[in-house]
Amino acid sequence: MKYPSTFKKLMFVLMAFLGSQLVSAQHQELYSQEHFISGNDTLHYRMLLPKDFSESKQYPIVLFLHGAGERGNDNAKQLSHGSKLFVDNRDLFPAIVIFPQCPQEDYWANATVDRSTKPITLKFPLDIAPTKSMTLVMQLMDEMVMKSYAKKDQVYVAGLSMGGMGTFEILYRKPETFTAAFAICGAGNPEAAENYAKKVPMWIFHGANDDVVNPQSSVYMVSGILKYGGKPNFSLFAKDNHNSWDSAFAEPELLPWLFSNIKSKE
Repeated sequence: MKYPSTFKKLMFVLMAFLGSQLVSAQHQELYSQEHFISGNDTLHYRMLLPKDFSESKQYPIVLFLHGAGERGNDNAKQLSHGSKLFVDNRDLFPAIVIFPQCPQEDYWANATVDRSTKPITLKFPLDIAPTKSMTLVMQLMDEMVMKSYAKKDQVYVAGLSMGGMGTFEILYRKPETFTAAFAICGAGNPEAAENYAKKVPMWIFHGANDDVVNPQSSVYMVSGILKYGGKPNFSLFAKDNHNSWDSAFAEPELLPWLFSNIKSKE
């Protein structure tokens, strides 16, 4: 039986989509489902271990913070963006990769968010207590870094959108913990960079057409880091909207750069 060319094209697209979904599901299955409990509070997270993981060896640790759209309590949505990157590079860069999930009603960073504007309006007050989710993430990282199999000189943090904001936030609160970081389409308080500008190498990404988080937000953070003596990498993608994480994850030097940073022993 002969099928019209349009039908064949539709079938090809459908099969390609189903194939990509299957690959995505297989990637996510490599992340174990974990829970961190502190008092009456629970933080859901997923964790990727290196192949042939052994507690007798030591590995870098990567914390990845998701965006606002992946909030919830299913312990799954947070793997939507970024999880595949670390699986695909598992052989080249074996590491313990942690994807916590922020509850729907909470936020990684202490931010006031006005969604009535486009892009959204954001303010980041300093010198106030962290959110509950950020508090749990910091406690989890304190525990992970103390493990015998953790390379304390290779602890990294990254995030996108709300998670990019969380990346700047956790660097402000715990600059001594992290070796290097990258933030995608995020925002923060440039004055907070005084705490980490000289301590933590950074790579900042944004899309010039971003109509959700203003690309000027990343420009301000780069300026703040420069002001306080840091020397960040900065990539502005001329054609990207908010999903500049696609271009960032496709950057071939991203992971080589990240893992090349090793904290000097003083």
